[in-house]
Amino acid sequence: MTPGVILAAGRSSRFGRSKALLPVEPAGPTFAARLISRFRAAAVEEVLVVGRPNDAPLRDVVEAAAARFIVNADADRGQLSSLVAALDAIDARAVRGVIVMPVDIPLIEAATIATIRDAFLHGACPIARATHHGRHGHPVIFGSAVFQELRRADPNTGAKKVVHAHAREVLDVEVDDPAVLRDVDTVQDYRELFGRDP
Repeated sequence: MTPGVILAAGRSSRFGRSKALLPVEPAGPTFAARLISRFRAAAVEEVLVVGRPNDAPLRDVVEAAAARFIVNADADRGQLSSLVAALDAIDARAVRGVIVMPVDIPLIEAATIATIRDAFLHGACPIARATHHGRHGHPVIFGSAVFQELRRADPNTGAKKVVHAHAREVLDVEVDDPAVLRDVDTVQDYRELFGRDP
C-alpha cells in the first residue's frame, strides 16, 4: 500500500487564512477536498490529511471526503513534524511508501499521482519525485526504507536533508503536468493561478 499524505498543518501566515480551505473554483471544492479527490481518482486507497488540533473546519472537509484527519500537536515545529505524524498513524509494516503532497499545490492531476506512484512501485529507489522540465516538484514518495531517517531528521532542515542524503538514489519522474510546481503561498500566487481574488 502507498497511502497519500496531504500536509495541511501550516499557519498560512503569508496568505493570511487557511490555504487548505481556499476554493479551487468560486463555488467549487477546497484545496484539501480537491487533492483528496485526485488521490481517490488515482486509486490511492488511504488518504491522510494532517492538520492542527483545533482545525474543526478542515476536519469537517476531510471527514466529508471520507479521508483520515491526523492531528499534529507539534505543527509549529514545521512541515516535517506533519509528515512524522502521518508516519506514526500508519502501519509501516503494511506500506511500501507514502505519497506526500503539500495542500497548497491544488491542481495536480490524478494521472500524475498515479504515474509517480507506479514508477516508484516498479523501481527500487527509496525516494521518487515528480519533475517538470527538469524542475523538482510534488508529489514526493518516501519509501519505508527512509521512514526512520525522516523521524530522526532535524525539523529545521526537514525532509530535504533525507532527500539530499539519497541524491544518487532518487527517482525523478518527468511528467507533463506543470501543476506539480505551482504552489500557492500568497494572495498574488492565487490570483496568478486562478485569475481572481480568493
